[in-house]
Amino acid sequence: MLDKVKELIGEVSVFNATTINEIEAFRIKFLGKKGVLNNLFVEFKNVAPAERKDFGQALNTLKNSAQNKVAQLKETLENATEQKGFYGDLTRPSEPIELGSRHPISLVRNQIIDVFSRIGFTVSEGPEIEDDWHNFTALNLPEYHPARDMQDTFFIEKNPDLLLRTHTSSVQVRYMESHKPPIRTISPGRVFRNEDISARAHCIFHQVEGLYIDTDVSFADLKQTLLYFTKEMFGKSKIRLRPSYFPFTEPSAEVDIYWGLETETDYKITKGTGWLEIMGCGMVDPNVLKNANIDPEVYSGYAFGMGIERIAMLLYQIPDIRMFYENDVRFLEQFKSVL
Repeated sequence: MLDKVKELIGEVSVFNATTINEIEAFRIKFLGKKGVLNNLFVEFKNVAPAERKDFGQALNTLKNSAQNKVAQLKETLENATEQKGFYGDLTRPSEPIELGSRHPISLVRNQIIDVFSRIGFTVSEGPEIEDDWHNFTALNLPEYHPARDMQDTFFIEKNPDLLLRTHTSSVQVRYMESHKPPIRTISPGRVFRNEDISARAHCIFHQVEGLYIDTDVSFADLKQTLLYFTKEMFGKSKIRLRPSYFPFTEPSAEVDIYWGLETETDYKITKGTGWLEIMGCGMVDPNVLKNANIDPEVYSGYAFGMGIERIAMLLYQIPDIRMFYENDVRFLEQFKSVL
């Protein structure tokens, strides 16, 4: 009888299992109510008195070995299952996830990029912290220009001057310095000006500025490009160009589109005229070309610029520019359906 117990102890020690069912079958075989151990304890009374001590010790060893083996195999199997299913059951239903949306400024920015990319414009970017040369001097902005005043511009450091860029025209200067004509690029980005925050103005806003330089570029090319943009962006086919002044373009103009007077909102945003200003433009000043080491006797070009917030306010009828920066979820949720 003692030899049988020792044989069972050896069987327990070499037993292995890869499934929970195999472990459970082993447990029932040795530790169940009708298992091997229970039957051996029943036969204990039939063992000769001289052998009971050794037989009892062997039974306890068998019991402990079986219990330890079950616990060990379960732990090993659980660890293996946990590692294998690190991300859990991938077939189970997921937790509901709130559908987000793009910010209206991002939506309009992407629309503008898409429109100009169809006619060959690339996208260029530059630093938001600029130096005097790229933000002012190279763009024909003289030292006495008000934009160089601390009251209009956020200066970070003086001598040398470092500032938060006031327009993305600085990106165009950098692009001209590193690329040879023909150049056809737009420069979207965030700009900063020291202005009082109100419903119509903010100290932070976004611009998209365009630049085209090649041989024999004329004002007619500029007008045709702007007409194409207004048709694609607003569905408006009537524009006008009013003479204006910008230091970096000559001649310069403000661009208006005929918005119409069909609703009360139309009367409000156009002040009863039907015309709405959307951007500034002009032919690149020869001095700007010279500053970028481009020969103005050979090349000419045009430039234009617009505020993304202003376009977004028109497209989505948003009355207050501050809404773009308040991060009010109720406001942003309105754009979930916009691609």
